[in-house]
Amino acid sequence: MTPEHGHTPAEIAERLTQGQRQSHLKDFIYGGIDGAVTTFAIVAGVEGAGLSHGVIVALGLANILADGFSMAASNYSGTKAELDDRKRIIKIEQNHIAQHRAGELEELRQILQQRGLSGEVLEKATQEIARNERNWIDLMLSYEYGLASEEPDPRGAAIATFAAFMVAGAVPLVPFVLGLPNPFFISIIATLLTFFLIGTGKSRWSLSRWWRSGFETLLIGGIAALIAYGVGGLFHSG
Repeated sequence: MTPEHGHTPAEIAERLTQGQRQSHLKDFIYGGIDGAVTTFAIVAGVEGAGLSHGVIVALGLANILADGFSMAASNYSGTKAELDDRKRIIKIEQNHIAQHRAGELEELRQILQQRGLSGEVLEKATQEIARNERNWIDLMLSYEYGLASEEPDPRGAAIATFAAFMVAGAVPLVPFVLGLPNPFFISIIATLLTFFLIGTGKSRWSLSRWWRSGFETLLIGGIAALIAYGVGGLFHSG
């Protein structure tokens, strides 16, 4: 396996000075899968009920816009809550350092001790980290509260979710919008392929093989679509 980045002193210094990059992988996957599932659920349900293709397009477009915005807004609110909680904890730690510095130093020392430091190295590391309050608090956020090192990005999370939802959610509707022959069959194939591609793309950031990740996502989406089609069939007019 080839390294993902260089390890010369110059390459390391350049990479570290760039800071941490915010990842919205979870938001893209979340939005993409939900967009494809919910829109195809509408397509399958309406088709199963034997209604017109015009109804499929109308309800599908309404779902993409309304549900996509709702998901983006929900993700924004949830991520914003995480950010607000992080700021609250930072304020608490700042007050603790100002009012109970000795206790906070002992807390820092024990955290570093659990990381494997001991003796004189432990004492020096404790004092050096404590010289920079920001670094001190960042370490406490990670090891005392279990928070990620980077701040959540509510706006980026919302945009990523909405964009992925719109793109993946549009796939089941395309055959109907274009008036293709056998649009429902084409919609099935296109949607299942979308599930598979989302899964294979996800495998790039995991240890799973691309085909295993693809089929896993395909199975999840396929079950949701099958349920929707079955429910729609219960209301078939004949």
